[in-house]
Parts: sequence; C-alpha cells; structure tokens
Amino acid sequence: MEKNVKVSILLDIYGKMLTEKQYKLLDDYYNNDLSLSEIAENERITRQAVRDNLKKGENKLSQFEEKLLFMKKTLEKEEQISKILNELKKIESSSSDKEIAKILQNIKEKLIELNI
Repeated sequence: MEKNVKVSILLDIYGKMLTEKQYKLLDDYYNNDLSLSEIAENERITRQAVRDNLKKGENKLSQFEEKLLFMKKTLEKEEQISKILNELKKIESSSSDKEIAKILQNIKEKLIELNI
C-alpha cells in the first residue's frame, strides 16, 4: 500500500489520539495535499518544524496500529467479504432456482452493507 494512502487511513482511524497540531499538519499534508512550504506559511512555523511534526505524528500513528491493528483487521475483513461476494456471484450465475437466487441476493446485500 502506498505510504500516503496508509497514513491517510491511519489518520482517519487514530487521528483523535494525536495532538490537535499533529492532526492538523498531517491532515493538511496527506488529505489536503498541501506542501511543506504551504503548511509552514499557514502555521507560521519553519518548513523543518512541519517536517519534524509530520514524522512524529506518522510514528505515533504507526505505533497505534502496531498495538491495536484496526487497519489490518479492517482490510482483512474487506478482503474476506470480497472473496465471499465473488463466490456468491459464481453460485448465483450457475443456479436456476429462483428461491436460491433470492437468498443469495439477500446475503450479498448484507455483505455489501458490512463492507461500507
């Protein structure tokens, strides 16, 4: 997974556990696509201070994930749901019984809801 996407997901999951400043800087950099210079200018701090705060925030997010594993578990569940949906499509396409097709459709809808 690309680093920017990973940090953005971790920020969504664990962002409230960071300081307000770390959250804002990480959000501006990873979600709002601002450069270090733009953030430094907006916050009236040096570019190096922005970079240092980003690194500290990234490290904290990684530590939270190492201990709690929310992102890993969520991605694993999404993968499992996707596999089940693919198997249901196979069964649905090979089945001619309307009652089975209706049951499969209900299961598929519930799995899609879980995947949101």
